[in-house]
Amino acid sequence: MEITTQIIWLFVLAVPIACISWTVTHEEIFREPHEWCVKRSKFDKLLISRKFFYLFTCEYCFSHYVTIFFIVLTDYKLLLNDWRGCFLAGFSLVFMANIYMSLFALLRQAIKKEKVEIEKIENEKENNGNSNCN
Repeated sequence: MEITTQIIWLFVLAVPIACISWTVTHEEIFREPHEWCVKRSKFDKLLISRKFFYLFTCEYCFSHYVTIFFIVLTDYKLLLNDWRGCFLAGFSLVFMANIYMSLFALLRQAIKKEKVEIEKIENEKENNGNSNCN
């Protein structure tokens, strides 16, 4: 595979990795299993059990496993056409997926901030309108 094709695959393949990792670790649809995993990661007796369940609570950790799944699924390799290419691809995909997730988190934070500011302005207008009527 040519280097340009490999780079395109890197940027594109990181999107579903980021999406799956974020959804499983942050979104409401997985809230109950997430809370259960958080509890198990904090209070299980065995260290290995705590670490296993922690993997489902951290988007960075979980993205490694999603990446492994996608590398096996697609046989994607980066720069080298052997196991070293899989190794490079794995860490590169995790890196890109986590950049995407960080940008998504910043975007969501900015949107929430805007919503709060708009609501505050609307409430102030509403309060000023009510005080003018009295």
